[in-house]
Amino acid sequence: MADRIFMSPPDVTAAEEEAVIRAFRGGWIAPLGPEVDAFEKELAEFCGRDHAVALSSGTAALHLALIQLGAGPGDVVVTSTMTFAATANAIVYTGAEPVFVDCDDTGSMDPDLLATALAELAEQGRTVRALVPVDLLGKVVDHEATGRIAAEHGIPVLSDAAESVGATRNGRPAPAYGVAAAVSFNGNKIMTTSGGGALLTDDADMAARTRYLATQARQPVVHYEHVDVGYNYRLSNLLAALGRAQLERLPQMIDRRHAIRRAYIDLADDLGGVTVFGLPDASEDGSTRDNAWLTSILIDEQKSGYTSGDLQAHLAGLDIEARPLWKPMHLQPVFEDRTAFVNGTSERLFRTGLSLPSGSAHDEATIERVCEAIRTFAETPR
Repeated sequence: MADRIFMSPPDVTAAEEEAVIRAFRGGWIAPLGPEVDAFEKELAEFCGRDHAVALSSGTAALHLALIQLGAGPGDVVVTSTMTFAATANAIVYTGAEPVFVDCDDTGSMDPDLLATALAELAEQGRTVRALVPVDLLGKVVDHEATGRIAAEHGIPVLSDAAESVGATRNGRPAPAYGVAAAVSFNGNKIMTTSGGGALLTDDADMAARTRYLATQARQPVVHYEHVDVGYNYRLSNLLAALGRAQLERLPQMIDRRHAIRRAYIDLADDLGGVTVFGLPDASEDGSTRDNAWLTSILIDEQKSGYTSGDLQAHLAGLDIEARPLWKPMHLQPVFEDRTAFVNGTSERLFRTGLSLPSGSAHDEATIERVCEAIRTFAETPR
């Protein structure tokens, strides 16, 4: 029986193994150490930022940034509805209320709808502490438009770049936008530290405060002294070593994911009612390029004769993992009573979209197995 094909498994090699062994033999098994320091420096440089703080997750990065932007009970934080729950959860951790804004056809926050949302919230006298746009599946948000709208209202932008490390927009790395950006190194991301994330910023005070809060807000004295509530949010030295090896290989891993995407583009061109989501994924001059973290297709049932759910079930029966695009936050039971400005686009993408195996560890034979499974299903008379 063929092995199960996962959607985005970790891509690790001997380089990562050697890095972890190096850290282990260095004796820094305790949470922090020289690998963390080096990883932060290399990551900041790669992402076009002055500072990086390595943390236990991208969620932790969002949480600590929102705290420093003053989010708390009675406040509002505006974010994308087309995202993973971690974005909204981090807002709720602070006591603030998430307000959701729908996307346009790219999957990114709709600037016109954002302008409407901020205008209505201002009329209501609501205090909006931050705007948190989300880079969906590796494509960078239209920060020029959303940033201009936020600036008109005096609202800082915190970029959720959890899915877009390695992507660029107009020559700038994805995490270079906003007063700060949160990135994720979860096991299924474009690069991984097993679990982990980071906060990136040009603000030295924010970086220092993040480190302080992430290490239980311990005061610099011999005994344990605390004047603030802190969190156990730092990345370990061993995992930072893994991250350094992954960061070095990241450009090649992104190229591999784009090659996989091209295979799916060729497949979709041969099938009726199937399109690859998020195209174009790069500008002609190369200044804008998504990282191809996940390749997703959209299925028009009227033209294809089947739904994304039908295809997902077929692939599951062949031990091939595929998932719908994110279920919008305003449809999630835990958030369905929150304020949302919607236009129906995210609901349509959730209903018709399907993310396919996209991991850079997949070889050509594996991707061909996926393509053949899709082709056979699509061509089966109904």
